[in-house]
Amino acid sequence: MGIFKTLAAGWCDTTGVRRPSAAALALAGVAALASVALTPAAQAAETIRIGVLKFGTVNWELDVIQRHKLDEANEISLDVVELANNQATTVALLSGDVDMIVSDWLWVSRERSLGKKLTFVPYSSSVGAIMVPPGSGIKTLADLKGKTLAVAGGPLDKSWLMLRGLAKKEYGFDLKDETEQVFGAPPLLAKKAEQGEVDAVLNYWHYSARLEAKGFTQLIGANDAAMKLGARGPISAIGYVFNEDWANEHVGAVKNFIQASRDAKELMRTSDAVWEELRAATRAGDDATLAALRDRFREGIPDRPIAEEMEDTARIYDVLAEIGGEKLVGPPRR
Repeated sequence: MGIFKTLAAGWCDTTGVRRPSAAALALAGVAALASVALTPAAQAAETIRIGVLKFGTVNWELDVIQRHKLDEANEISLDVVELANNQATTVALLSGDVDMIVSDWLWVSRERSLGKKLTFVPYSSSVGAIMVPPGSGIKTLADLKGKTLAVAGGPLDKSWLMLRGLAKKEYGFDLKDETEQVFGAPPLLAKKAEQGEVDAVLNYWHYSARLEAKGFTQLIGANDAAMKLGARGPISAIGYVFNEDWANEHVGAVKNFIQASRDAKELMRTSDAVWEELRAATRAGDDATLAALRDRFREGIPDRPIAEEMEDTARIYDVLAEIGGEKLVGPPRR
């Protein structure tokens, strides 16, 4: 019996939660890994190939792992493979060119529904937020009516869909119909916001943090929207993703990597000195920007029981499936 079948059974026994069906496909297998003691095995270091974007925030954690020799302490070796874009990372994983990437749970759910045996381990609950400039007068989603709103990630971005759902629930209107949207690349939209070309911007968390350091205010974050739509706490939007078959052949390496990741996050959570070491990697041009990136990263460190995240993810999936339809989630409605 493979690692995921064996450990998943233990997870059901210890938590008392019945094993979910398609409703929690995005987190299938992760509870199994989270339920075991992550003690490094007494064996030679195994190499894990991780596909990353050149300037992706996951590089900060990998930098801490390597700089502080957490890979050696956990008897693994990291081969960090830089790739051009998100599509390149997913292609590399599915083709076997890398062992692991960071991606979002919705993509994992869709791929599993199509027969791909992928597993998602929570990495961060830091998500997008709507940012407004100083003195804008925009205090609620209702104040966005008639405004120009920049949206990163496109019309099917999860944060955008959740905020549309929340506007319908609380104010009875669809942001899609009542605002003028400008879609584009995150850095371009951040610049447009700084230059006053849009009234508000929904951007990824690290671009929002940089705007925060320039005096912008967060109107509402996607996790705030998720909780207003039924989630009981923050949901890990992105996670480490890998193939179950590969993991079953490299059980020790997988467990040891997860422990190294946790060790790195603990340093990043508790040590400001670590963030000084990361200043160049974050490309923070000043102390305010570094502090904003540090604080928002810390807020996103997962610390909830896996079973709770699975239940909340299933609730939010229903909202996203209703608004985004098959284009977003694929054929499964759960």
